[in-house]
Amino acid sequence: MLSEWVLGRLAGTPSVGDAPAADGPDDEAIALWALHEVLYRGFEDASDDAEGDVGLFAVRHRLESGLEERLRSRWAGSDATADVGPAGVPAALEALVAADHGPSLADHVRRHADRDQVMELLRQRSVYHLKEADPTAWVVPRLPVRAKAALVELQFDEYGAGDPNRLHAHLFARGLEAVGLRPEYGAYVDDALPETLELNNALSLFGLRRRLRGAAVGHLAAFEMTSSLPSRKLVQGLDRLGMDGPMATYYDEHVEADAVHEQLAAHDICGTLAEDEPDQVDAILFGAFTCLDLEARFATAMFSSWGVAR
Repeated sequence: MLSEWVLGRLAGTPSVGDAPAADGPDDEAIALWALHEVLYRGFEDASDDAEGDVGLFAVRHRLESGLEERLRSRWAGSDATADVGPAGVPAALEALVAADHGPSLADHVRRHADRDQVMELLRQRSVYHLKEADPTAWVVPRLPVRAKAALVELQFDEYGAGDPNRLHAHLFARGLEAVGLRPEYGAYVDDALPETLELNNALSLFGLRRRLRGAAVGHLAAFEMTSSLPSRKLVQGLDRLGMDGPMATYYDEHVEADAVHEQLAAHDICGTLAEDEPDQVDAILFGAFTCLDLEARFATAMFSSWGVAR
């Protein structure tokens, strides 16, 4: 399996021959996630030299290219946004969000979910939320002045405005611990659905490739624009199940923060990037669409695993 070959090489195990072909989409997703994580916090048994391993870089490049091709195949492309100029990007983002009618996990949690379903949702979400904002941090040095300043303003909130106890990833970890789940980084990746891994891999792909800087901030905008109301519903669902406390505090933080962040992301980040670099318009909208599409696929997979019709 490709993922086993990758993990072995990350740990310094001598590799025999070239990397094998992936044994299906799941194997491919796990391998790419592991290759990305070396660039974040790494692994206990991974060599510090693995980040510069040319053979691993070639595998990562191949897997990322395949992922980008799949994501683009789902996007209508420039024909769907042919009439959108730089000044129209914020309105186009609002239109994409308004037209999105994907299944709502937040609605289900607010009204119907049982405790086991919520616990599974939190385990899946932990793969991203325990490194929340980190993928977008790669983009900061790649932006022009106005977009860079606005992104750093948004990231300052994500990283707790200087208070480590308010860091969003830390708030989520405290929430996990409070409901009896493991708060360690990457604790539940072995249980991650393919849709969870694809969502995380896309975020890392957008952040790590300068060419995709527009997609990275477009994804961010769509995420922020669709976060505040669902966060409120999640708080209500957690309260209904008696799971108030630190986990509800995490989502409550996003009710107010993301209401501000959505305007900052759509106008001050994406809007100014489009004005300063008009060639990024399509990339911004592609990133926004990809965010909505991946979230819908993840929600569909969760409902399917629960046997819930949506």
